Amino acid sequence: MRVRKLTLAAMALAAGLSLTACQNDDGTDQSATPPAASAPSAADGGSGSAGSDQEGGTDSEGKTPNGTGGSGGTGGSDGTGGSGGSGEDGKTAKCRTDELEITAIDATVGGDDRGTVAVDLKNGGGRDCTLEGYAGVDLKTNAGTLSAKRTGEQAPTVVLADGDTVTFGITYPVNDTGGSGVRITGLVVTPPNETKSVTLDWPGAASLPVTDGSGTPVQVGPMGSAGQGG
Repeated sequence: MRVRKLTLAAMALAAGLSLTACQNDDGTDQSATPPAASAPSAADGGSGSAGSDQEGGTDSEGKTPNGTGGSGGTGGSDGTGGSGGSGEDGKTAKCRTDELEITAIDATVGGDDRGTVAVDLKNGGGRDCTLEGYAGVDLKTNAGTLSAKRTGEQAPTVVLADGDTVTFGITYPVNDTGGSGVRITGLVVTPPNETKSVTLDWPGAASLPVTDGSGTPVQVGPMGSAGQGG
């Protein structure tokens, strides 16, 4: 009976020692599991790959999560657009004779000692074109062809829009001799820098005074040197 009591007492003592070994000296229970550290969320924009997949970020192919090109992508212009130029050399092409509607009217002002004919060149070519310099002017007469002389005024470059008109003037001496003079039968106009001419009816006075070459010549002005014709 005594042996059994001693055995029970030994078992109780061993249990007490085991309980004491599971505690710190300050009484803190180490058997409880410490709380786990919280991982940064993807929304925090960390330096890992998760942060680069957020809205507005780009993946390894330079695309945003919704599939559109990001700042590092190749989206945008394909390089084929842009404003077109005005021509291969950057200039508007010259006006061709066949593109121009050429007409002439009498523009003499009463009291002038010289007659004036205004020649209109209207662009009907369907595109803008340029006229630069003087037109060629020849008068057909019963004594042969008479070429007009240039006035010597500066000849500006005129860009003529489709449907627009530019005018130049021809001046000639008035025949007041009382004689028949040199009868004019036609007007030949060649646009600047062209070789093809247009023959028109002469709208001015019927004749020129007979001269030995010392009188007033027939002259042609540059583009824009006369008022708009009718």
